[in-house]
Amino acid sequence: MIGNLVSSKAGHDKDKRYIIIEETDDFVYLADGKTRTLECPKKKRKKHIQPIYKYDTKDLAERLCRKESVTNEEIKRIIKLSLVKETMK
Repeated sequence: MIGNLVSSKAGHDKDKRYIIIEETDDFVYLADGKTRTLECPKKKRKKHIQPIYKYDTKDLAERLCRKESVTNEEIKRIIKLSLVKETMK
């Protein structure tokens, strides 16, 4: 699931979009590039997120899995583009 675009289903950040940057058995670590950066990700239970499969994030996912450099600006751009596409429908 690393690199997938997700939406929060519960908590004070409900309906906010994130990118999964790390995964453990019960938790995922999420970044949005603004308030939750790669250096300080949000820890959230897997049951409290909803994957958004409409958007291709394979390139980002591969780079995160290989531990290559990814910037907060790239994450912000992916999230922003997904929101723009949603509003254009």
